[in-house]
Amino acid sequence: MAERGIDVSYETARRWALKFGKAYARILRQKRPCPDNRWHLDEVFVSINGKRKYLWRAVDGEGEVLDILVQSRRNKKAALKLMRKLLKTQGYVPDAIVTDKLPSYGAALRELGLSRLHEFGGRKNNRAENSHLPVR
Repeated sequence: MAERGIDVSYETARRWALKFGKAYARILRQKRPCPDNRWHLDEVFVSINGKRKYLWRAVDGEGEVLDILVQSRRNKKAALKLMRKLLKTQGYVPDAIVTDKLPSYGAALRELGLSRLHEFGGRKNNRAENSHLPVR
């Protein structure tokens, strides 16, 4: 702005960000490419301030992180929270949900009525396991 001869204070820039920031963010989210229809879910132990927590992560078939959630437990309630948050933010139900053999995923999917989409076993969930490597 200064190069064009317009004098703008930091406060003006802050007000513009508050006024127009949400609209720009919404437009950018709409133009973002749609994630793959195959979601991979996994959890990993992390230590935060000396306490053991679980980092729940969802990635699509391309390896793009869809959502992250930190919980103190690794149970059905935590898995359900991740899945509800994921379905709400993405806005659609995927063709397949790939997980490891943790029973919490199956219980949460049954409660949501999505158990027919559940796939697990073998090395199917390597996509989510590889997304944890930078954290480990």
